[in-house]
Amino acid sequence: MEVPTTTSLHQIYPEEALSTQKRRWQNLLSQFKTTYDRSADFVSRSPGRVNLIGEHIDYSLYEVIPMAVTADVLLAVSVNARKDGPSRVRIANVDSSKFPTREFEIPSEGEIEIDASSHEWTNYFKSGLLGASQLLAKNKNKGDHFPSVGMDILVDGTVPSGGGLSSSAAFVCASALAVMKANGDDKVDKKELVELAVVSERNVGVNSGGMDQAASVFSLRGSALYVSFKPTLSAKAIEFPPTKPELTFVVAQSFVAADKHVTAPVCYNLRVVECTLAAEFLAKAFGLKRPLPQDSGPLGVSLRGFQDTYFEEKEGVADNTQTPVPHFQQQLEKLVQLTEDYLIQEDGYTREDIAAILRVSVDQLNARYMSAFPVRAERFLLRQRALHVFNEAIRVLKFMALLSSPPAKDEDLLNGLGELLNQTQASCRDVYDCGCPELDELCTLARAAGAYGSRLTGAGWGGCSVHLVPADKVDAVRQAWTEKYYKKRFPDISDERLEEAVVVSKPGSGSSVFVVEGRTEL
Repeated sequence: MEVPTTTSLHQIYPEEALSTQKRRWQNLLSQFKTTYDRSADFVSRSPGRVNLIGEHIDYSLYEVIPMAVTADVLLAVSVNARKDGPSRVRIANVDSSKFPTREFEIPSEGEIEIDASSHEWTNYFKSGLLGASQLLAKNKNKGDHFPSVGMDILVDGTVPSGGGLSSSAAFVCASALAVMKANGDDKVDKKELVELAVVSERNVGVNSGGMDQAASVFSLRGSALYVSFKPTLSAKAIEFPPTKPELTFVVAQSFVAADKHVTAPVCYNLRVVECTLAAEFLAKAFGLKRPLPQDSGPLGVSLRGFQDTYFEEKEGVADNTQTPVPHFQQQLEKLVQLTEDYLIQEDGYTREDIAAILRVSVDQLNARYMSAFPVRAERFLLRQRALHVFNEAIRVLKFMALLSSPPAKDEDLLNGLGELLNQTQASCRDVYDCGCPELDELCTLARAAGAYGSRLTGAGWGGCSVHLVPADKVDAVRQAWTEKYYKKRFPDISDERLEEAVVVSKPGSGSSVFVVEGRTEL
């Protein structure tokens, strides 16, 4: 399936967003002309996302259910003619005070360098450029390297940085798509774009999974996504059944910045390492004869890989990726029990403990699992991380089952979905340790005002929360947050900031290329 190309904003945004977006796009194209003294050729767009359920399990290769949001990242691009020698990229941002203009060369030989230790905003573009160049080299049979043409670029993003809606993935996806388009690829495959963006974002120092990129690229307006990673990456559009009262998802910002690229060594990347080590530890504890399969997990093996290997080897399953959902859920329930029985150290495991069970030295352990993406920890909470992943994977399956076969009473459906969200919030807070008091408060207030379910969304440690709210209670929930959270914690908050804080989120459209065609008016 190809990334769509369009010449109409109507095909990108819902009706209620068109007037605002038209002004924004007009400003982008006008500012591009002022900045570069020429018109943009096209605009590459990728949206942010909100994850409904399936938190912190994509990098263990379990299914997740996200949806795209209206907020997005735009790259207006003008392509330079190809010439001998290195190409040049000039990249600016509409918010130049926060994101300064940069200029750099694309080397004719070798890959562009990215300093992951530097929190430089253009690293996200360079990551997309690197991944797209590698894919172009493959598709055009150019060996290992394809030097991109030069470009002038102006960026505008409305996905809040550190807000838990994955601005980084939106930026990398939009960047990779822009490079593909600029180099003459008018038929960009969605799956290829997602796969290159997942790997590309790791160049900025984060062990990213794949949910964020899949939601940004694959989404269709009006539908959430059921994203699977085994046996291969796939995404299926899912519809929510009509209910009375109407089912709505409301996103509320905590305004606690949660930049996973900055805090990665003690937060996000550490969780990836802990989940990977839990998989290896369990494989050794149960004496699996086969090594865990190399897969698309950030560190090459995953808890999902452990599950498949365990049941294929111990219970004679021919191919566990083909196991029917009811049996797969029973497997997960068994793994929860086995984890509780065999990963018994609740205070965690030291490097020495883990190295001993894996039969490697501490130096080898560090080199294999903690060198590409360094982490800081004295003890690794393998038990808690595995329990969260297996239980959260079960909750995703139960969520899908409710949507696929809704109860006769709408109230039972809404209560069932809401309770699963509440369980996820409790697990993220108490088992996975990725919550914060502000997110807890937003969830507590929402439930008291009528929400069926509430939880953090995104990496956690701040950012956003998502809430299942009946349509007739949205105003009451918003008022509770305004009076008891936002105005209490931020007494000087502006009306504009309050408006940004709470969004009734409808499933948005995924990545696209907008062809400008020399127009100055949209």
